Amino acid sequence: MSAFFYALRPVLFDSLGVIVFAVLFAMKVDVVVATAAGTAVAVGVVLWARFRGEPIAALQWISLISVLVSAAATLLTNDPRFVMGKPSVLYALVGVVMLRGGWMHRYVPPVARERMGDLLTRYGYLWAGLMLLTGLLNLVVAVAFTASWPLFIGVFPLASKLALFGIQFTQMKLAARRMGIVQPQVGGEGAA
Repeated sequence: MSAFFYALRPVLFDSLGVIVFAVLFAMKVDVVVATAAGTAVAVGVVLWARFRGEPIAALQWISLISVLVSAAATLLTNDPRFVMGKPSVLYALVGVVMLRGGWMHRYVPPVARERMGDLLTRYGYLWAGLMLLTGLLNLVVAVAFTASWPLFIGVFPLASKLALFGIQFTQMKLAARRMGIVQPQVGGEGAA
């Protein structure tokens, strides 16, 4: 289970500014205050990583820049849909990057990569499709169903990622056992 939460951590931190904005917006907090708070959190996440000496990933920089641009547009127009649309841009960027076959191979040991390469590639395309679909749905909800956006952004992206991650994790583990890459653990500490 700790591997699951370790994999989830970057998603939560990269989305923390949007999550703060969504919660405040849902609580009917003034759009300027919600935007400022979300922006401060997004900047804080990058500064915290920098302070800890962690490298700032390209997508974190893109996220921060898009937060700042969408926050500025929101503050200038007093229209929260700019901030609400920001996740669509990020999901589209991530989805397009994930369309490159084999991107997922670097996350598994070489023996698994050699023996499960096709399965990894198929899941890579499924992830790309999920990111693109989430971006499209976010845009539709932000523009056409603005009042429902906090509920959407708080539930669908995370729930859909958790579901696909769980399915992939389970299928990959079963496939690895079938291929003899991973032996099932029997009793004792860390038993599955």
